[in-house]
Amino acid sequence: MDVLWVVAHPEPRSLTGVLAAEGRAALEEQGHRVEVSDLYAMRWDPVLTREDYGLDADARLFVSDESRRAYDAGTLPPEIRAEQEKLRRADAVVLQFPLWWFGMPAILKGWVDRVFVDGFAYGVRGPDGRTRRYGDGVLAGKRALVVTTTGGPDSAFGPRGINGHAEELLFPLLHGTLFYAGATVLPPLLVPGADRFAESDRFRAGAALRERLGGLGTDAPLPFRPQRGGDYDEHLVLRPHVAPGRAGLSVHTAAAEVRAAG
Repeated sequence: MDVLWVVAHPEPRSLTGVLAAEGRAALEEQGHRVEVSDLYAMRWDPVLTREDYGLDADARLFVSDESRRAYDAGTLPPEIRAEQEKLRRADAVVLQFPLWWFGMPAILKGWVDRVFVDGFAYGVRGPDGRTRRYGDGVLAGKRALVVTTTGGPDSAFGPRGINGHAEELLFPLLHGTLFYAGATVLPPLLVPGADRFAESDRFRAGAALRERLGGLGTDAPLPFRPQRGGDYDEHLVLRPHVAPGRAGLSVHTAAAEVRAAG
C-alpha cells in the first residue's frame, strides 16, 4: 500500500518521534511505500487566512465559499495542494500526535483546517447530486489509523475512566473528520503514560505499534453507521428502531448490534 504518515510533535527524540520512525520502518519492511508529512519539520503554518484563497483585504471572508472557489480554480497555495495530492495517492493514512488537552496539537488541527477544504473533503456531490459524507467522500476506500500518546495511564481512558473513553475523546477526529470524508477508520492506538516511559516501555509500545500496523490493511474498522446505510432519516437523525432508548456518541456505531449478533 501507499501510506501517508502525518506526525505532529516538535521533538523528534520524543516518544512520538521515536515511534513514528519505528512505525515507518515497520511499514517499509512489510513492503509498503511510506510518504511522510512531519508538520513541525515542514514548519507547517496552521493558521487559515484569506491569503489561502487570494481574497482581497477589504472583502468579507466566507471560508467555505472562498475555499471552494480557490479549490475549483486550482489556486490554493502549493503547500495545501501538495498535501491534498498526498491524500489522493494514499491507500492508508496514519495520523500520529500527542493528546494535548484532550485533542490534537494546533498544528495538526490547522493541517486539517487548511487541507480539508470545500470541494475536496466536504461539499462533494456524487453523480446522483447527493452530498458524499459519513462513509463516502474523497477518502472512500482508504484506511485511517490514529496513533496518540498520552500522559495519563491506560485505565483513565477506559470506558469508565475519568478522562473518558479514548474512542469518544477522539470522536470529532475519527467520525467527524476521517469518517465524514469517507475513510474506513480503524480503532485508535493509544499509548498511555508517555511522560514516565522507561526504555523497556518504549519497546513494548513499539511492539504494539508494529502489531497494529501489521493489520493496517485487514483489521476490522470502527463500525460507524454510514449516512446512506438506512439508519438515518431525512433529517440525519437515527430512526426510532435504531438503538432505541440510547443517546450520545456511541449510538453512531453499530457496536451494540455487533455484540448482540456475536
